[in-house]
Amino acid sequence: MKRLLTTLLLVLIAAVAHAELPSASDAVVNQALASGKPTVVDLGARTCISCKKMAPILEELAGTYRGRANVLFVDVREDSAAAKRFGIQMIPTQIYFDAKGKEIKRVIGAADRDDLIKGLTAAGLK
Repeated sequence: MKRLLTTLLLVLIAAVAHAELPSASDAVVNQALASGKPTVVDLGARTCISCKKMAPILEELAGTYRGRANVLFVDVREDSAAAKRFGIQMIPTQIYFDAKGKEIKRVIGAADRDDLIKGLTAAGLK
């Protein structure tokens, strides 16, 4: 029984540890913005508590809206050029882009699932 509980605990920890999107490179961000689909780029850091809470939500939305919208994460501690490119002053920051790659909305602070969906809808998600 103890061995079963230990195994179950390790599986749960592994599942939670992988519940995050990889940090998107500049090329991936540029490709998303040129894709003709609404895009949200969440700029944060893997060590940020609020960013960690958002990670599984972003991953879920990336899967749910695959092919209809782009949901990206950029770790600005790993990619300081992205922080400069987008003028990030605080993390997390979500930037919403329409299908033409034009910024239409910027939110500073953690966003929940509903807020992210509303932002994508405002950016043109159908």
